[in-house]
Amino acid sequence: MIKITMYSTRVCPYCNMAERLLVSKGVEITEKILVDVDPVRREEMMTRTGRRTVPQIFIGETHVGGFDDLSALDKAGKLDPLLGK
Repeated sequence: MIKITMYSTRVCPYCNMAERLLVSKGVEITEKILVDVDPVRREEMMTRTGRRTVPQIFIGETHVGGFDDLSALDKAGKLDPLLGK
């Protein structure tokens, strides 16, 4: 099973949409990191991605980006191969 990590907040609608898209693909988020609860993890996210916004999604060690990036990968037919489908 491939590891999916998502940096998120408790009130982010784009995070919810990203999670729904992944679930519709038959995968679960392995690690959801709530950066609004743990500011140290927000710093970690910004260091890892160079971005400040959530969600920030990793499939394995590949940084996918946010919801728009995830959705674009899906529309281009490139998400399923990343998920091992």
